[in-house]
Amino acid sequence: MSRKKETQESANSTIAVDKAVGGFADEERAAMKERAKELKAEARANKNRADGESDVLAKIAEMPEPESTMARRLHEIIKVAAPALSPKTWYGMPAYAKDGKVVCFYQSAEKFNTRYATFGFNDAANLDEGAMWPTSFALKELTATEEARIIALVKKAVS
Repeated sequence: MSRKKETQESANSTIAVDKAVGGFADEERAAMKERAKELKAEARANKNRADGESDVLAKIAEMPEPESTMARRLHEIIKVAAPALSPKTWYGMPAYAKDGKVVCFYQSAEKFNTRYATFGFNDAANLDEGAMWPTSFALKELTATEEARIIALVKKAVS
């Protein structure tokens, strides 16, 4: 059997296995569709910052309370603390990027069926401290204490 034929049969059997097992879960397919939409929106947002912000605000408006209030407040905090960051959606959630790379993001507890929302940082964030540092935080509510800590972290992340 030729090498090309073996490759084709191997690919066909992989497809058959994927179909037999069910392939992607509904949530995974939804996330992939969401990401495809985001890539298109990202291209628009790169041309116009207002488009990115309107996409983020639309996603925040879709969240249930109290998460939408918390996400809206985070959005305002990040805009003031780090005006160089561009708002965009990332996996259907608000995120803030510098030079096209996501620095920080918010994840809704409701969307991911978790006990708490998450505020996190990606590797583009300048938070390195020794050999170990936190990259995400559980967030149940925003008080003045949490807001002050988030402001300091966001400022450090973009420094």
